[in-house]
Amino acid sequence: MKIKTFLFIPPVLFLIILGVNLLFVSYRPPQRVNQLIMSSIGDASFLNPILAQDSASSEINSLVYNGLIKYDRNLQNFVGVLAESWKVEDGKEPRIIFSLRKGVRWHDGKEFTAHDVKFTYDKIMDEKTNTVRRSDYELVKGAEVLDPYTFRVTYKQPFSPGLGTWSMGIIPKHLLEKEDINTTSFNRKPVGTGPFRFVEWVTDEKIVVEANPQYFEGKPGLDRIIYRIIPETSLSEMELLTKGVDYYGVLPHQYRRMSEVSFLKIYSQPVFSYSYLGYNLNNPLFQDKKVRQAFSHAINREELVQYVLYGFGAVISGPFPSHLWYYNPNVKPVPYDLQKARQLLSEAGWKDRDGDGILDKDGKPFRFKLITNSGNDIRRDVGVLVQRQLRELGVDVTFETYEWSIFLKNFINARHFDACILGWGLSPDPDDYMIWHSSQIEKGFNFISYRNPEADRLWEEGRKEYDVEKRKQIYWRIHELIAEDQPYTFLYMPLGISALQRNFFLMERDEKGKEALQEIRLEKAGLMYDLIKWTVPKGIGLER
Repeated sequence: MKIKTFLFIPPVLFLIILGVNLLFVSYRPPQRVNQLIMSSIGDASFLNPILAQDSASSEINSLVYNGLIKYDRNLQNFVGVLAESWKVEDGKEPRIIFSLRKGVRWHDGKEFTAHDVKFTYDKIMDEKTNTVRRSDYELVKGAEVLDPYTFRVTYKQPFSPGLGTWSMGIIPKHLLEKEDINTTSFNRKPVGTGPFRFVEWVTDEKIVVEANPQYFEGKPGLDRIIYRIIPETSLSEMELLTKGVDYYGVLPHQYRRMSEVSFLKIYSQPVFSYSYLGYNLNNPLFQDKKVRQAFSHAINREELVQYVLYGFGAVISGPFPSHLWYYNPNVKPVPYDLQKARQLLSEAGWKDRDGDGILDKDGKPFRFKLITNSGNDIRRDVGVLVQRQLRELGVDVTFETYEWSIFLKNFINARHFDACILGWGLSPDPDDYMIWHSSQIEKGFNFISYRNPEADRLWEEGRKEYDVEKRKQIYWRIHELIAEDQPYTFLYMPLGISALQRNFFLMERDEKGKEALQEIRLEKAGLMYDLIKWTVPKGIGLER
């Protein structure tokens, strides 16, 4: 497998190019195009919300599609989107009855109805559909169209995350009912009900969407959004500084110089994500938890946070972001202790019997391949440090990176890897059943093949419980179990940092309907929460 190489730009050349570009843009006339250009290190895979598994696809899908509901800006309650209202009926077989908005149109002009919601559910539950979303709906007893604007779902038992699962993007029945959902050309030319309509997808270059003039909440303030695929972070930074890109997820080592650029505004806050080193538990090398515990002792995660994240993050001890109520503060991160790591490996039967510096057992050296996706400088640097630290332990680690789509298809989804460095972006709800429950090993997100009967039972109980305090106790115990098993070496929770050109504003309306510009706010639900209100006032910014 060919490994993607990284482009290296000498610092002097970078400054020369940057200087020339800044000189050039400084003479450009005011911007005439009301658009947002975003940067991404990886291309999308499926512009279909029930098939997508990666963040790039999810970001575009959030612009093109709508769910029935979504979280409010404070991540405390749900607000209606395609659903105007809903009613929850408790009992042994709880029900949710959604009253849908009337007059909502798909981008091709066809009216949205409850039949589209039922079709989306049916496609997710179809065993032929290559989706990892099925576990969110496996407790549904029945889904019914009561009339074109009323949809009812009945559950087999109480299901606390149930309402939140209907934030899933809805897909159009009239375009897909006769298609193979996995291979249809629709997945590259989507039609949704969202605030932006699909225009163009040039593989590994860009994805373009434009404002939907018929959007039920009103036409977005931006005319179009261009999602540029720039796999090299040095090029992304250059594009941001020369105003070829408006929005960019800032890496820790870039923060200081980005924060000193007058035309950029920097935003940061804790995120619903964490990074980890995951072990394929079908590999005999990693089936003894003493080995996994030893690796967690041998990897200096405080060093990773200090030198790779420049302090913009925190070491975590388990499967939840540390600022959330369901993270167990009593479970402490595994401390860096090389002596303890050697002791655990020795107890597991790994010793250097032939004196070559590599641990061995039953005549076989401890040797494996660690992989991650190319284009992510942080994961690359983490991989290099982990490789060095485990070699100090006597473990021969080969570290390789692969282009994102190959990484997912050939290794992660195929379950064909030894160990990987990845991260999870999570929901505010603690139900991570699809990541950890053993039923999700084959077709869910449990690609490391983790099995723990007590944890399985608790994930199931957590889905039935509505009381927050009782749910907390359930997830705290899950945290303890997974921390003991160490199926991952939990690395850190990063601080989310992003940069945006200062020429973007929110167009708000007062009680009398008068328009007024306001600064873009960072909400708990994210910087993009009010994206449909973003605009570039005329005469501000640079022409592209």
